[in-house]
Parts: sequence; structure tokens; C-alpha cells
Amino acid sequence: MAIIPTVRCRSMRKSLAFYTGVLDFERVDGDDDMDDPSYSLLARGGDQLILSSHRGDGAFGQAIVVTTGNIDALFRSFRERGLRTPGNPDAPVHVHEGPIDQSWGTRELYVDDPDGNTLRFTQA
Repeated sequence: MAIIPTVRCRSMRKSLAFYTGVLDFERVDGDDDMDDPSYSLLARGGDQLILSSHRGDGAFGQAIVVTTGNIDALFRSFRERGLRTPGNPDAPVHVHEGPIDQSWGTRELYVDDPDGNTLRFTQA
């Protein structure tokens, strides 16, 4: 059994550029015509995610947890691929600026997509 989250987007082309260009997902299936509304199935590290610009699929502003083994390397990779963060990424004051050690024992990085959905990358 697999649970595949559906992430709502306003512009499939803009969202695909972010997810594939910056976050290193691969588009593995979806509508041939990417004009909105449409959907795309993405994969990364054996996991899948659906992007959908169809009304009623998902909700804007949701949060999705993505577990990872090396959050600092992932953050560096995302920055090299064009991820923009406010302030100084080496001195995070706000969790969207860089990896942060949480009081509950995880190291986390929060990344907002172009539609305000948050991907919370978490390392135990």
C-alpha cells in the first residue's frame, strides 16, 4: 500500500519548474497537456507526490513531511539549484532560512513552494 499526497498548485508549469528544478523531483507521469487544470505524478527517492491544478484536489497551504538522512547536504543541494531563503542561510533565526535543530529531537528544513504549501524535510 502506498499513500501519495496530492499538492494543489495554481500553475502546473510553474510548480513543475520548482519541484523538478529546485527540489530534484522527477516527473514520471501525468497529463500530456500541462495547461491548467492538469496533474503530474512526481517521484523522488522512491516516494511519489501528485501535483494537481484541478479545483478540489488538495488545499493551498498544506504541510507535507519528507524524511531524509542528511538535511544539511539536501539544503546545500537545494540552494545550488536555486532555492532562495530570506536572510542569512548559515544563521537560521526562522525555520524557512535553513536547517534547524528542533527541541523534539529532529533537524528540519521548511521549504515553501510557489503556492504556499510547505514541505518539511525532517532528519531524525
